Amino acid sequence: MRTSVPLLLLWGSLLGAPLALAATPVQRAEVAADAQALGSQVVAWRRDFHQHPELSNREERTGQKIAEALRAMGLEPKTGVAGHGVTAVIQGGLPGPKIALRADMDALPVSEQTGLPFASTATGEYRGEQIGVMHACGHDAHMAILLGTAQALVQRRAQLPGQVLLVFQPAEEGAPPPEQGGADLMLKQGLFADFKPEAVFGLHVFSNIAAGQIGVRSGPAMAASDRFSVTINGRQTHGSAPWNGVDPIVAAADVIGTAQTIVSRRANLSRQPAVLTFGAIKGGIRYNIIPDSVEMVGTIRTFDEGMRQQVFADLRNVADHVAQAHGGSAVTEVYENDGNPATVNDPALTARMLPSLQAVVGSDNVFEPPLQMGSEDFSLYAQQVPSLFFFVGATGAGIDPATAPSNHSPKFLLDEKALDVGLRAMLQLSWDYLQGVSAP
Repeated sequence: MRTSVPLLLLWGSLLGAPLALAATPVQRAEVAADAQALGSQVVAWRRDFHQHPELSNREERTGQKIAEALRAMGLEPKTGVAGHGVTAVIQGGLPGPKIALRADMDALPVSEQTGLPFASTATGEYRGEQIGVMHACGHDAHMAILLGTAQALVQRRAQLPGQVLLVFQPAEEGAPPPEQGGADLMLKQGLFADFKPEAVFGLHVFSNIAAGQIGVRSGPAMAASDRFSVTINGRQTHGSAPWNGVDPIVAAADVIGTAQTIVSRRANLSRQPAVLTFGAIKGGIRYNIIPDSVEMVGTIRTFDEGMRQQVFADLRNVADHVAQAHGGSAVTEVYENDGNPATVNDPALTARMLPSLQAVVGSDNVFEPPLQMGSEDFSLYAQQVPSLFFFVGATGAGIDPATAPSNHSPKFLLDEKALDVGLRAMLQLSWDYLQGVSAP
């Protein structure tokens, strides 16, 4: 995920009323007190998770540590959910609504280059190769924030209305094929079967936003993500005599070039943005042998379902006809069932909870970011329940967020001020929603 830092925008244009007419939001006293008291513990949790990252569907130690922390709070966590996921319910002392709070758990196949004293030296296997493992997307922060939120709510549960479902989700970055995982598997296993929340809240720390700011957008916020593969089949021959075979490498290069016109010339970008990216290409093994085939893999990002399906069809059409023009053939697979739909924030819930976020960092530090081409499987919860997903700034003072190492970079560097902001935001949202606080 990556975007530039936008200008602060007036939410009045989005919500239909000038922002200046709304009452000034106020941070709850209990939120401020609990965040201050728990700050050092949240930092400690985050640093422990950061130093011991685990890949998608491999979060065994992570799940154990989360469960231990929840048990120490007096909760009864359910473990082994969708692999190594953990859930728990906080039962308030007063009647009220049900909400769910979600944090993701998995790390990435990235070798850390931050130089932090608690930097990861962990390794793991990914696509058959040994590689470094790092919390390069900030999921360590998400887990620590949710544990801190749980601790604060548990300590005050006698005054807490309703119930809170804590969701620590594995494999947000995607389960390695052919495994299943993530939000999809949690829902298939009945996450909301016995506990159907009225609302679900989630956050993501984001390097392209300054620490101390929050970005939140009503309606579509993050793109749908789909994985594809294109195999170009030719006919092997010696590199000195290409006329005796069919060169799939040249055909593949032609497919890559022509496929760029799918977005630039066929997709109506005045409606919504779209992206088609080839991320890897593999074919051949020796300098003087033209191989039989070339495999390419990549990703498609869209916000509109009609545009999404059109890009799928256009990719198949380009691959088939370009390969045939070279004398070869193409097999195109779009793994639609493995992808994430667009993340869409419920407009009514977003409008209602906006003052809660403003209370945490001030109205001037809450803004509407542009559409994000990154993807999140939080979108699957949002298809089931009204949801709100927001971004917490992760880049500290003295660093330009527009050029800071992005999420997924080996140099991704989280300013731990984001932990405090995230904790206060989740607490304020929880208390305000459960106590029925509405927008002024």
